[in-house]
Amino acid sequence: MSSSTNVTYLILDGFVELETYRYLYFVITLAVYLGIICCNCVVIFVICTSKYLLEPMYIFITALLLNSLLGTLAFYPKLLVDLLSEKQIVLLESCLFQSYCIYTYASSEFTLLTAMAYDRYVSICKPLQYSTLVNITTVKKLLFFCWFVPSCENCVTLILTSQVKLCKFRLNRIYCSNNTVVKLSCGDTSVRNSYGMFVFSVAVFPPMIIIIFTYIRIITECLKNSKNFRRKALQTCFPHLFIFITFTVTSCFEVITSRLENNVPHIVSMIISVELMVISPLINPIIYGLKLKEISVRIRKTFGKIRTHICL
Repeated sequence: MSSSTNVTYLILDGFVELETYRYLYFVITLAVYLGIICCNCVVIFVICTSKYLLEPMYIFITALLLNSLLGTLAFYPKLLVDLLSEKQIVLLESCLFQSYCIYTYASSEFTLLTAMAYDRYVSICKPLQYSTLVNITTVKKLLFFCWFVPSCENCVTLILTSQVKLCKFRLNRIYCSNNTVVKLSCGDTSVRNSYGMFVFSVAVFPPMIIIIFTYIRIITECLKNSKNFRRKALQTCFPHLFIFITFTVTSCFEVITSRLENNVPHIVSMIISVELMVISPLINPIIYGLKLKEISVRIRKTFGKIRTHICL
């Protein structure tokens, strides 16, 4: 990865306001990260070890949780090290790679949620065609698309940003993001900014349109059927819809505050930027583990067996 600048490292100035209570923040951050790892791994383990949960819907849930683990892996270890360090310095290449990983995680989250919406739409609106439309081959193709396309889009972003000539080396953040790195440039960044907005638009708006369309069809179908049918449909759709709305809101806030950084109090900007890496990775397994009966039952049975073996 080459760069046309003499700047080889960046200083993360966002930690200045955290200096007084950095050990407290370290403990909180570590607890959140361990919670994310444990919650996601528990649900993934239960799904992968249960022969009753080897259906497309649960495969998509597993992929969503794996995506969260991969995304947080690019964020939390570096953050924990920086909280204990006297100086928060990151190599430019490492900074760009962290930005690439986080952006790919976010883009993949949207595409996975779209694939899950399609799965629910076919299951509820076209149940007789479900096994034909959503078979294992279709699932594999959708998962490949969900990870490959965001990776390619953000790879172009990475290449464009790596070619920017930087005049500054202080990043007013606690982690790296593409837009904040581009702001350190001393040249014209209109092309990179335009492409960044294009990637954001492609990552957010098509999934949003598709998901809204599927839920309009799902609601229409529910209104035609019995109360019991509506209850079952709501049980499987509520976690997905809740997670989609939460992730969309936090992602949009992060993008808006990063582009209007000078007009937003720094502490507010920092909190909103961190929410993207905290809320969804933490609530995804909790929501699915509690709200989907099949998963919650398997979790209780699994831990019941473990407790029984320990007592014996």
